[in-house]
Amino acid sequence: MTTNLVVDDQNELQEKRMTGRPAQPAALRVLAKIISYIFHPLFIPVYLIWFYVKSQPHLFSGFTPQERNFLIIRFGVMYTFFPLFTILLLKALKFVKSVYLQTQQERVIPYIICMVYYWWMWYVLHNQPEFAGDIVKLALAIFIASILGLMANIIMKVSMHAMSVGVAATFLIMMGFSQDVNFSVYISIGLLITGLVCTSRLIVSDHTPQEIYMGLFIGIISQAFAYSRIAIYLFG
Repeated sequence: MTTNLVVDDQNELQEKRMTGRPAQPAALRVLAKIISYIFHPLFIPVYLIWFYVKSQPHLFSGFTPQERNFLIIRFGVMYTFFPLFTILLLKALKFVKSVYLQTQQERVIPYIICMVYYWWMWYVLHNQPEFAGDIVKLALAIFIASILGLMANIIMKVSMHAMSVGVAATFLIMMGFSQDVNFSVYISIGLLITGLVCTSRLIVSDHTPQEIYMGLFIGIISQAFAYSRIAIYLFG
């Protein structure tokens, strides 16, 4: 990995990281970009809560259809709308130069602000006993991942995509352990998506393999910790 100085569209001098990896065919790069957008970290929590509500209807027997949909909307607001609005606002105020947060420095403020959103979402769900424990643990894992991501950002530009799919894959695996039905199909799909997303980031981003692996590791341990007895002791 090397860093070069280049002039951007605004005639400003910027650092650009060069991975040294060979260029991939255009069609493959387009596909990798599509996968990166579809499974963007801002969307993963919404996908997970939608899947959980649809696959575990017995846990929401006391909820009306409107209340179930409202839960999905709440996840969309806290995990998609607020973080996206925050990044756009930071861009407008020139705190960040790009909505893609291409440098470690640009990621610090969004990490800290989103950490507040994620903590609040966990706190609200934690104090509403009508919600299943899996949902609370998912919210806790996302909050913990944001903390670890901020810490890791000190030494490397850890992949947020890899963090999010790491949380998602581990969430599906932990759900599988608690299900009476065969959950292997969902776990297999989750692992496939995890591999596709991580590979896509290697193709179309300037992340190093180490940054991808670190993001994946953070997501896995965050969700695993949320299910641990230590987390139950610390967070209730």
